Amino acid sequence: MTTELTINDNKLPLRRDVKMLGNILGEILVHQGGIELLEKVEKIRTMCKTLRNENEHETYDILKREIAALDSPMRKQVIRAFSVYFHLINAAEQNHRIRRRREYHLQADGKVQPGSIESAIISLKENEITPEIIQNVINTVSLELVMTAHPTEATKRSILEIQKRIADILKSLDNPMLANKERKKLQESLFNEVTVLWQTDELRDRKPTVIDEVRNGLYYFDQTLFDVLPDIHQEVEDCLEEHYPERDWEVPNFLRFGSWIGGDRDGNPHVTSDITWETLQKQRRLVLKKYKAVLVELMKRFSHSTARVNVSGELLQSVEAGEARYLKEDQKWPVEAEVYRRQFAIILERLKQVGKTEAGYKTSEEMLEDIQLIHRSTYQHHPTHHELKTLQKLIRQVQLFGFHLATLDIRNHSGEHETAIAEIFKKVRISEDYTSLTETEKMSLLNKQLQDPRPLLLMHSDYSAETQEILNVFQMIKNAHDEFGKRSISVYLISMTQSASDLLEVLLLAKEAGIYRLHPDGTAESDLNVAPLLETIDDLTAGPEIMETLFNMPVYREHLQQLNNQQEIMLGYSDGSKDGGTLTANWKLYKAQVEIHKMAKNYDIALKFFHGRGGSLGRGGGPLNRSLLSQPVETLGDGVKITEQGEVLSSRYLLEDIAYRSLEQATSTLLRAAAHVSKESEQGHIRDERWVEAIEEMSSISLTKYQSLVFSDPDFITYFNQATPLKELASLNIGSRPMSRKNSNSLENLRAIPWVFAWTQSRQLLPAWYAAGSGLESFASKGSENIKLLQEMYEEWPFFRSTIDNLQMALMKADITTAKEYTSLVEDPKVGERIFTNIVEEYNKTKNILLSITGDEELLDHAPNIKDSVYRRNPYVDPLNFIQVELINELRQQEEPDEELFNQVLLTISGIAAGLRNTG
Repeated sequence: MTTELTINDNKLPLRRDVKMLGNILGEILVHQGGIELLEKVEKIRTMCKTLRNENEHETYDILKREIAALDSPMRKQVIRAFSVYFHLINAAEQNHRIRRRREYHLQADGKVQPGSIESAIISLKENEITPEIIQNVINTVSLELVMTAHPTEATKRSILEIQKRIADILKSLDNPMLANKERKKLQESLFNEVTVLWQTDELRDRKPTVIDEVRNGLYYFDQTLFDVLPDIHQEVEDCLEEHYPERDWEVPNFLRFGSWIGGDRDGNPHVTSDITWETLQKQRRLVLKKYKAVLVELMKRFSHSTARVNVSGELLQSVEAGEARYLKEDQKWPVEAEVYRRQFAIILERLKQVGKTEAGYKTSEEMLEDIQLIHRSTYQHHPTHHELKTLQKLIRQVQLFGFHLATLDIRNHSGEHETAIAEIFKKVRISEDYTSLTETEKMSLLNKQLQDPRPLLLMHSDYSAETQEILNVFQMIKNAHDEFGKRSISVYLISMTQSASDLLEVLLLAKEAGIYRLHPDGTAESDLNVAPLLETIDDLTAGPEIMETLFNMPVYREHLQQLNNQQEIMLGYSDGSKDGGTLTANWKLYKAQVEIHKMAKNYDIALKFFHGRGGSLGRGGGPLNRSLLSQPVETLGDGVKITEQGEVLSSRYLLEDIAYRSLEQATSTLLRAAAHVSKESEQGHIRDERWVEAIEEMSSISLTKYQSLVFSDPDFITYFNQATPLKELASLNIGSRPMSRKNSNSLENLRAIPWVFAWTQSRQLLPAWYAAGSGLESFASKGSENIKLLQEMYEEWPFFRSTIDNLQMALMKADITTAKEYTSLVEDPKVGERIFTNIVEEYNKTKNILLSITGDEELLDHAPNIKDSVYRRNPYVDPLNFIQVELINELRQQEEPDEELFNQVLLTISGIAAGLRNTG
């Protein structure tokens, strides 16, 4: 499979890798399918490339006939050829990112890579940010990234692992010191890996279970995050010590990973309390395994002998007491003078007994103290200013991961809690029909029960299966706190929060389980942060009022005081975008943060905003550092949480170097933004009022345009169902969760992921850009001063710049010519033509206004790496789109579906997802 790439000179190594991989694939195609297969793939690829450059009708007709003439076996091989090529490109591009980072480190002039932690610290120094301000920032700022199992990773784990091995080989081939034999051996390994990739089935044979998803999430902790997270913290400390040497620095653990996988029960009946408990056990098993491996390695290194060094008395006492209490004679380290090894032997044995016997550590803090005894003792003999970093790293790992590995968030729908409370109230004759009460009546009733220390639940009473499961969840949380520590589950998220009573219902259920406790003297204890999830446009607008109602309630304020007066609030990017379009949703999200932050400040309550971003642009996706920059700067100081899901996990955290780069960029952004906010008053960072007025006007127009199509056009749902592969997506087996809430076919109940996934597959990407152009263009057309204002906003307002750049990316990945193919799937041609014409007009309008705002000649001129990647992929994605339309058209006309035909449709879906590197 040949590759004719046009890449800048600084991309030559990438070009070399892509060409090498393409040639290997071509050789494998000949071996597996004969020269006919290679020639067929090349013919289709060449025609698609010609269409890209010249858009000739004759070539288009020939291409259509060529695809229609493919027999089933050949067609399947052609689909697979293009799909496999994308997996190879993905590996090559990831290795090129690693290569660029390494080149910065090798430069003799000491040039620092933009976005690195060192670049952030240098910037702080140049802007005269004092050590006191920096220390205050790192003491208060936090970033928690939360893995979710949302079904957007179309690529199987086995394929991802092959990609990882290919990337590792490419990295090794960059070594200039390789001998010829070594290089030849690596090239042979590369050929074998590509062969295995070709011979591996791309599709899952069943839907993953929740526990399968848990294992997938744990893979990233095992492979990269356990080591990368402490390394990021160490880099911050090292850079501060280098550039601010006058201060002794101690960097707290500001960067953590959490998880929803196994805890997110919103709309997923497979996530039960038993499954969540099993998840917590699996997390503990993995982290204990990781600690054991580190301890064994440290035991080898710490061969210090008391014949050569002095160790601390407190360590000697601890070792002697520990050996007597926890070790049998044959378990003790045999060399008495090697005190550190004796201590490690005790730690290892107690670690093995965690959760099994009384000899095991009850908490990770106990183990940490035993490790810190060694650390403090080394100060007596190890040279000053030459820290033993391996031991420091273990200490950091225990602080970060505890015995729970990652804090598991629990999420459920507000309606589930209301139904359970209604049944409980009816049983104890507090309210016959709680759900029919007004919000004021509900609040009064809940407030009264929260102030009553007596339990509500009746002994031996029968509850419905649904209510009993809700009660089981809260009891499981209490048990988890006792078994794994309170950090194991610290937040309960309420999806579709629409009123203050939604939060009080959860707090009351927590009270019944003993997670929230009211004492006779009126004081309370609370071990669970109850967090609303504001998703729709209406909910975002109501958010400030909902929270202020709660902040005015003494019982809720007492609960917050037990949580250091910090309230977590989650913001949903997916449903807001589906509800009102991307421009309106992004502005409403931003505005809600500003308003809630300002209101909470009046109550001396700190807010942690949890951004429920998806991987795709239509669900708030984009680079992690840009996601941080787009937030209101005054909200960053209290801490930030962001979801990481689907294909984002593999693209960012499959390879250690990429994981490090992604996290250092986020850390760099967070430190800069928070430090500058701390130096200057917040007033210096409030948005210009002209900008706010402009975005309000544009948002309103955009919302009207969006809803006029999506909710007011009677034919829109028909178009969406027929002009995208929505129906076929359900069989891709990429997640345990159903596509719709309540098994409904309505747009309101359709989850945002298949909504975005289907539009992405058809190359329309409508959720990521539609209606933004109308809002922007309408404002700009009112006068030349307005376009100048938009340009000013793009230059000076990170939120607006991020919004515009994401719109550019969306238009770049969309392709109107290819998308037109999907209109042939609409049964009524007039409907297809009318709605598609609407989409094309809005696309062109959006593209033109974006270029006017940015001043660029083409989309993404400011991001050549991304632009080149999209150009590089398009001629290979197009054939899969053309084939997909042909197959779906044939499939939908059959009364009895052809299993092989359906399988080939799924192969095209998987291949397009790999090519665009976006699903849902």
